[in-house]
Amino acid sequence: MKRRTIVAGSLTTALGGLQQLAASAAADAGVPRRRMPVLFIGHGSPMNAVSDNGFTRFLRGWNSRLPKPTSILVVSAHWLSNGATLVGAMARPSTIHDFGGFPRELHEMQYPAPGAPETARLAASLIRQGGAVPTQEWGLDHGTWTVLHHLYPAADIPVFQVSIDFSRHAAFHFQVGRELAALREQGVLIIGSGNVVHNLSATMRGAPDSMAASTAWAQSFDAAVGTALAARDDRALIAYERLPGAEIAVATPDHYFPMLYALGAAGAAEPVRTVYTGFQAGTLSMRCLQAGA
Repeated sequence: MKRRTIVAGSLTTALGGLQQLAASAAADAGVPRRRMPVLFIGHGSPMNAVSDNGFTRFLRGWNSRLPKPTSILVVSAHWLSNGATLVGAMARPSTIHDFGGFPRELHEMQYPAPGAPETARLAASLIRQGGAVPTQEWGLDHGTWTVLHHLYPAADIPVFQVSIDFSRHAAFHFQVGRELAALREQGVLIIGSGNVVHNLSATMRGAPDSMAASTAWAQSFDAAVGTALAARDDRALIAYERLPGAEIAVATPDHYFPMLYALGAAGAAEPVRTVYTGFQAGTLSMRCLQAGA
């Protein structure tokens, strides 16, 4: 799989007037007052976009148990930036096929959801950790559209992405999630998309989907994360390197960090429920989470 890293430019980009935008959004009579939940989705292989399996059937059923959002914010493991958090503010985000070696039908798939430029700029104004920059670059990568294809197949809800500043430590990403949490009151569904256990060099191609991992290190790390989530032990989840199996399970933290955004966006006393578990390719944890109604 290919991963694109965008290097942010100057952080002095003007963000004037965005607080007024926030007030305007809050006053909009069409905005639902119901607080939106927060999700984390273990997205696995791009092939899930065209597969019928337990995970994709779960995604299709999950939709009916969620309130309809005004827009969707996704933090995907596949948009990494360096030195700033970038926020996609385009009106019509493109469908990015950021992978290779997959069937033609996957490369031809489109997810033509509109963007949410005003909400994206509002999101940028809320991020105080290191600054955030609205951008017209990027689009919707496969960490976003392969799951939304099942979760919201009509592609009629505006979607935008927030990048992961890969130069920052775990606590930074958790805090950015905290800052974005205010968007939940405006009807925005916040989704982190990655995998709790993700080490492509240790996957087992052709292994059937299973409730248990094929290796002890993957099982141990995923179970430790599940235990910490149930206890809302945020400190343990931020200091993930200390959990059993972490050295192999999180060889690089790009797929783990999106969970920290979701955890941060959940209220400090808000339970975070595991709503789906299982493994693909032997060691890829497909654990999915929900906080809120």
